[in-house]
Amino acid sequence: MKKNIVLAIIFLISGLVVGNNIYNKIDKNLIQTFNEDNIYYLLQEGVYNSKESMQSQTRNVNPKISQIKDSKYYVYVGITKSEENAKKIKQIYENSGYEIYIKEIKIKDEEFFNNVTQFDILIENTNNEDEILTIEEVVLSSYEKKLENS
Repeated sequence: MKKNIVLAIIFLISGLVVGNNIYNKIDKNLIQTFNEDNIYYLLQEGVYNSKESMQSQTRNVNPKISQIKDSKYYVYVGITKSEENAKKIKQIYENSGYEIYIKEIKIKDEEFFNNVTQFDILIENTNNEDEILTIEEVVLSSYEKKLENS
């Protein structure tokens, strides 16, 4: 009985020490909170007057989504909350010969905020272009679903 109490106290103290160490190592700048008007960086490849023109001009652009607004086709290749990640993604496409525009937009959606924040952490921790584009494919898919539900 006495041995169990001693072990319980040791485990409790060990847990407190480990938890405190982890808490102290968290980069406080990474912790963000959701607010009603979160700013995102949307990476736009172009605007096209027809679906045929868009498909022809962007056939080799991956990943991408398109949105129709005012009878025009807008093509997006990325979305992020981090300006640095936006520049990283833009550079990947510009190295392939595409001209990319970064636009600031505001989105009110806590679930989308949480998803993008998690994917931004992954992008910040890699310079592998294939990994970055795969991550952005998932983010764009999530954004496309959000657009469909709006």
